[in-house]
Amino acid sequence: MSVASADQGPSLLVRAVYFVLIGWWASGIWLGVAWLLNVTIILMPLGIKMINYVPKVVSLKDRTLETTAVTEADGTVTVSQRGRDQHSLLVRAVYVVFVGWWVSGIWMSLAWAASITIIGLPLAVWMYDRLPYVVSLYKY
Repeated sequence: MSVASADQGPSLLVRAVYFVLIGWWASGIWLGVAWLLNVTIILMPLGIKMINYVPKVVSLKDRTLETTAVTEADGTVTVSQRGRDQHSLLVRAVYVVFVGWWVSGIWMSLAWAASITIIGLPLAVWMYDRLPYVVSLYKY
């Protein structure tokens, strides 16, 4: 059995060009709307869903999928893909209500501010990749 984790999607060059032309400004709008939705209790699920897609909006980064290949004794190979294991929905909901909503506002603001500077760009990309976890313990 072998397991591999990999990002699917566009090349680094395509992602960089997308970020320079679209990602940096679109992410600011996306983050602002998502966080405002999180402040309202009724629309919070939509806001959290939007935050879970921030890496895609910023730089076209796809979710990391784990690919497992199992070779049976008779020579057949079974290949399966799945996302990362997540915390239970109850744990994630309690975290969002007490911590995630306000910490994510600070995190998003700092990440976006870093993303508009050349020096801060690597930090911003790192922060955006972790934003779904910061807001709701969601592993992208």
